[in-house]
Amino acid sequence: MDLGLKDRVYIVTGGTRGLGNATARELVGDGAKVVITGRDADKTAAAAAELGPDVLGVAADNADPETAARLIATTRERFGRFDGILISVGGPPAGTAAENTDAQWEAAFESVFLGAVRLARGAAAELSDGGVIGLVLSGSVRAPVPGLVISNGLRPGLAGFAKSLAGEVGPRGIRVVGLLPARIDTDRVRELDGLAADPAAARDQHCAAIPLRRYGTPQEFGRAAAFLLSPAASYLTGVMLPVDGGMLPGL
Repeated sequence: MDLGLKDRVYIVTGGTRGLGNATARELVGDGAKVVITGRDADKTAAAAAELGPDVLGVAADNADPETAARLIATTRERFGRFDGILISVGGPPAGTAAENTDAQWEAAFESVFLGAVRLARGAAAELSDGGVIGLVLSGSVRAPVPGLVISNGLRPGLAGFAKSLAGEVGPRGIRVVGLLPARIDTDRVRELDGLAADPAAARDQHCAAIPLRRYGTPQEFGRAAAFLLSPAASYLTGVMLPVDGGMLPGL
């Protein structure tokens, strides 16, 4: 299937590893050009070089209010256009309602929530008909994840923001989509599994709750994300797509 990605230009934040990197790889493989971001300049440059000549790495922090404008300007300067953004942010710290501190909540709000809102607003102001804004959220939008209270608090709010934004920018031909990963085999999920008393048993327990009986791969997530960002999905907006092997409740 031709996704219509050839020569289109996207920004993928958090693109140095994990789900962002997997999505960037799929976009480039289908002919797009991509700007990836990460906080560490050297790691970002190395990830971009590994993905190939159609990828530019830019060191950026989602919590910085200037990041959105700087990224869009850099993207247009390098590739001559700007067609969409995938906003992928690092997971907030694990913990219970009693354990997580005010400082952890405030840092996560700045980076995970307000940083994503700023990026989406900035992109919406600069995109034209056919543009797309994607947000990598979490299965916690549908159901709380034990031990991830901050994520449980922030991700559903971002889903509500995305749905609201979709209604506002839809008349301009701009789409807003979300992805809800559950147990995808990334460093982040392996780290969370490792917090259990018996990591192997915890993984087995999670797999037993997934109808497909396995974790997803980053490549599988990247393919789903690339499709939603592509012109092939031109009549999809305001959707929250679970990428979960059938794990999440609800329709």
